[in-house]
Amino acid sequence: MRIVVAGAGLAGWRAAKALRAEGFRGEIVVAGAEAHRPYDRPPLSKGLLTGATGEAALALSDSDTEVTWRLGNPVATLRGRTVVLGDGEELDFTGLVIATGSAPVIPAGLNRPPGVHVLRTLDDARALKADLTGRVLVLGAGFIGCELASTCRDLGLPVAVADPLPHPLVRVLGEDVARRVERLHRERGVRWLLGTQVVKFLGRDRVSGAVLSDGRVVRADVVVIATGVRPATGWLAGSGVDVSGGVRCDEYLRVLDESGAVVPDAVAAGDVARWTHPLLGAPVRVEHWTTAALGAAAAARTLLHGPSAPFDAVPSFWSDQCGLRIQGVGLPGRGEHVELVHGNLAGDKFVARYSTGGRHVGSVAFGLPKQLALERRRLTSA
Repeated sequence: MRIVVAGAGLAGWRAAKALRAEGFRGEIVVAGAEAHRPYDRPPLSKGLLTGATGEAALALSDSDTEVTWRLGNPVATLRGRTVVLGDGEELDFTGLVIATGSAPVIPAGLNRPPGVHVLRTLDDARALKADLTGRVLVLGAGFIGCELASTCRDLGLPVAVADPLPHPLVRVLGEDVARRVERLHRERGVRWLLGTQVVKFLGRDRVSGAVLSDGRVVRADVVVIATGVRPATGWLAGSGVDVSGGVRCDEYLRVLDESGAVVPDAVAAGDVARWTHPLLGAPVRVEHWTTAALGAAAAARTLLHGPSAPFDAVPSFWSDQCGLRIQGVGLPGRGEHVELVHGNLAGDKFVARYSTGGRHVGSVAFGLPKQLALERRRLTSA
């Protein structure tokens, strides 16, 4: 009896722990691309760079779960009921947990001189921390880009953020709330380069700046590419698994093939999973910590005991930026109408409710965690 967990991040580790907690006593092999034991990623763009969080505090793994590690040796191929690792090792399995997460999107055609970084892994964060000085340019105004901008200002570094969209986080928060985020950062000294994107980096031995699509030249000593991620599904090519928009799953997190049939003894969780959410009424793929943790436990139960209850955890997120905590539940990005139900956009404490067709689909709070808890209750009881 062997279960292979493909991916050694949060979802993979939580799945391994849940398998043991649910009574599985066979071998659990956890294979991952990184050489590190599982660790927490959210501090990589915040406390780890400022020094407020040490590397030891990132660790997720402990010694009470018997696991066979294959670290620095990711799953490379799926062939029926066998996975092939990067070094050629073949592992037959009785169960498979797909938790390979996501990988950074690098804009096509961009040159990458020294001083241009991405931020996804602990090694990425180490390299960026050692290099973080002078003028910083961030590509992408999503959560990672905004958190990086905030971190740079905490360190006293001048920072500019370029993004082709008109406002930061606009796809998640909608225009009005996104404008508030934009103002929050501007008040802290962040320079926004919105409605444009980088087409070329300057410098050969070391990055010295970038050329924007509107013709402007921005000087920079360090660049961080934070233009989003895509699900890490390349290793599933030719396996028959449906990887449209992620690993396609049913409402129980069972993996589906390209015909829509359930793949026997295979489940998925975390950033890579795209499942039919029973409350939200649509397939979703959620790149948030809480969904990964809860989904991994649900996937493990399904793998061992079969489908029982659909995975209906409401997506939630939090992001610390410029001294404020932004929290959300549901899928506010799918809302067509936004209503302020507490406070106002001029202040630092408010709650926005998002709806579509009269249906509550999500809420976002600035600095009001108790009110957000009420919004979560309202969303799940709708």
